[in-house]
Amino acid sequence: MGYEKSEAAFAEAYQYIPGGVDSPVRAFGSVGGVPPFIERGKGPYLYDIDGNRYIDYVQSWGPLIFGHCDPEIEEAVISTAKKGLSFGAPTELETALAREIVELFDSIDKVRFVNSGTEAVMSALRLARGFTGRDDFIKFTGCYHGHSDSLLVQAGSGAATFGAPSSPGVPADLTQHTLLANYNDLESVERCFEQSEGVACVIIEPIAGNMGLVPADESFLQGLRSLCDAHGALLIFDEVMSGFRASLRGAQGLTQVQPDLVTLGKVIGGGMPVGAFGGRAEIMHRLSPEGPVYQAGTLSGNPVAMAAGLASLRKLKAAPSLYVTLAERARKLMDGFEAAAKAQDLPLVTEVRGSMFGFFFTDVPVRNFEDAKRGDNAIFKRFHRAMLDRGVYLACSSYETGFISAALSDELIDETIRIAYEAMAEAAMEQEQV
Repeated sequence: MGYEKSEAAFAEAYQYIPGGVDSPVRAFGSVGGVPPFIERGKGPYLYDIDGNRYIDYVQSWGPLIFGHCDPEIEEAVISTAKKGLSFGAPTELETALAREIVELFDSIDKVRFVNSGTEAVMSALRLARGFTGRDDFIKFTGCYHGHSDSLLVQAGSGAATFGAPSSPGVPADLTQHTLLANYNDLESVERCFEQSEGVACVIIEPIAGNMGLVPADESFLQGLRSLCDAHGALLIFDEVMSGFRASLRGAQGLTQVQPDLVTLGKVIGGGMPVGAFGGRAEIMHRLSPEGPVYQAGTLSGNPVAMAAGLASLRKLKAAPSLYVTLAERARKLMDGFEAAAKAQDLPLVTEVRGSMFGFFFTDVPVRNFEDAKRGDNAIFKRFHRAMLDRGVYLACSSYETGFISAALSDELIDETIRIAYEAMAEAAMEQEQV
């Protein structure tokens, strides 16, 4: 494939946009080369400005569970946009989408819409602190909850430690109340509680999607619930990625553990910018204008985003067997990748949760971020480039998750597996030459 136009477009973008992109991972920094500049999408495919076509396993990082340009979602967006793009006032669409979410999630009595996953998590943390009257919270190394200041932390030398800023521009004062624990390690969480004078909440991706796909053990989630109850802390499930992806009820459709607050995004916007946070009524009642915890947004509940999300959720509810099909295709794809890797004597472990999938070039099961970092990123880089050059668009980092859309047929999965055999062979050959 040729990328001449994308190379020129990237060079021009670099003159006006930091790094040439509006979100760092898009720069292809971990896989090398130039990111294809996308012109359009249709169904399971992306088309770049050079005329290349790709089978898309990124799906705008999760929202497009029905693929690109789904006719019903597209019609909902167009018909709503014709009535106005934004009002800064209540609409019935907000209530309709809120009702759909509340009816599906036992843990949510009320929900508030915002404009992104970052904003949803930031607001949920503020609400948890306001509800408990405490400042500290616990998060897990390898889990990503957006780029708000108190969440941009790095691990210290200990297994459980107060976080230090991981980005310039973030004052240490804003992260001093962030405690870090290890994913799937309950003892590290217990130590965090012991070190703190008061933990407001524990926030976790119950299905981590930003260190690759790494699900939390059921016993671990149950342990978190017990610890939070014992210490009077809230448990927050960050389901911005897994919500309506892992199942119709997200991770909560796969676990018996019920959180106090939930953050959502991606699928609930159908491809439009949206986020949400919700939980028990007694907690949500602390939110302004009912309570003292302030949160606001001019474009929150934007009618076009609400219409897209409503169309998406109603389609999902009308097709309950879809998740079985998506999971089967995700498993088929990962089984194919495993077979292709084995044929070249390359180590590979895979994971699937609903329509989400992930893989690591390692022979050790991945249960946390330390395990994920043991994956061979050099092989991943070669494999990614070989797949891209053959028309398969995978997430451009080994620490990201892939997605199956309803538009991806079994035939396209078969084609992708065939290509994976070629790409694994190329990656293995290049590895031998190093």
